[in-house]
Formats: sequence, structure tokens, C-alpha cells
Amino acid sequence: MKAILKKSSAAEPFSFSFVNSDGKMVLRSENYKAKDSANKGINSVKKNCTEDKRYILKESSNGMYFFNVKSANGQVVATSAMYPTVDDRAQAINQIKALIPGCEVEEQLGG
Repeated sequence: MKAILKKSSAAEPFSFSFVNSDGKMVLRSENYKAKDSANKGINSVKKNCTEDKRYILKESSNGMYFFNVKSANGQVVATSAMYPTVDDRAQAINQIKALIPGCEVEEQLGG
């Protein structure tokens, strides 16, 4: 698992995602105006993802399952990929709890 910090040409160009060893996105953030804010978001996920109370479990309108990770102040800092079953979602949360706290951050900021 690793965090990828990206920069785009959007008005709020910085965002991050956590990807698994297969390169598939597990969690993604909203967009941020500043790189420092995105880094704070990454650190918030790393800090809060081990606590069950930081997860908001959801079902989408198409019957898929996902979750949000929230910070200590209750703000959502990342949203998961979609999962076909509740069990798949639970497995993803367990993987996140085990692997995200110590993962590396890779910057893909372009030129």
C-alpha cells in the first residue's frame, strides 16, 4: 500500500489516493488548494484509519458498498472504492488498518 500525492490543472490541484500492491485505488481524497493541505489529509488518514469509529459505512444507489474515513473533528478525509459486497468492504477496511499507517508517500506532481 502507498499514498500517491498528485497535482492536476484543476482550480484545487492537489489530491491523494491510497493504492494497493496491484495499483488499484483503495481510498481517494477531495481536491485541495495547497500541497500542505493534501499532505495533512494523508497524515490524517494514516492516523485515524486504525479506529473503527472513524469509518462511515455506506451503500450507493446502485447497491455497491463503500465507506468514508473521517478525521478526529468529524470531517471526511477520504472515500473508498466501491465494493460489491459488505464482506469485500470489510476486507478492504482490514487491509487499510494494517497497511496504511506505515505506508510511504509518492509524489506525482508533474512539471
